[in-house]
Amino acid sequence: MKNQEYIQSGILESYLLGLVSEEEQKEVEQKILVDSEISEALQALEMNIANYYTKNAVPPPTVVRDAILLNAQKTELDKWTYQQHSSKQQTTQAEQAKYLEVEVNDTHIKVHKYWRPAFIAVFILSKVFLIAALYLYFKADSLTKENERLKQEIKLK
Repeated sequence: MKNQEYIQSGILESYLLGLVSEEEQKEVEQKILVDSEISEALQALEMNIANYYTKNAVPPPTVVRDAILLNAQKTELDKWTYQQHSSKQQTTQAEQAKYLEVEVNDTHIKVHKYWRPAFIAVFILSKVFLIAALYLYFKADSLTKENERLKQEIKLK
């Protein structure tokens, strides 16, 4: 009769739902191993709960189901790509182990070889435009002075 009282106390239901403390969990697990009647009652209770949940299950809306499936597929794809990436990393690390590591302590900026002619061309063009601007400035200045001189000459006549 002691087993029936233990079964009817509700401890097995709490155990299945994960609502028991660690001490009670260990106690139930020990009793399951020792007593077959409690083990059978636990299995029957587990089947009853599973049947209840299956019988009263409500299917999720199609939008939610599709979102969950999409997320699961994305997770699987992420796992696959991670595995592929990690295997590639291992092979590249193995290839790198073949070569000697050399540390370079360089203070100069290295630029792609096609940028050098572009910088030189921009520098030369800036100097050409500077010379042209200075030439036009002094020419305009001399013309302004010549204009003033001619105005003075006209006034004197």
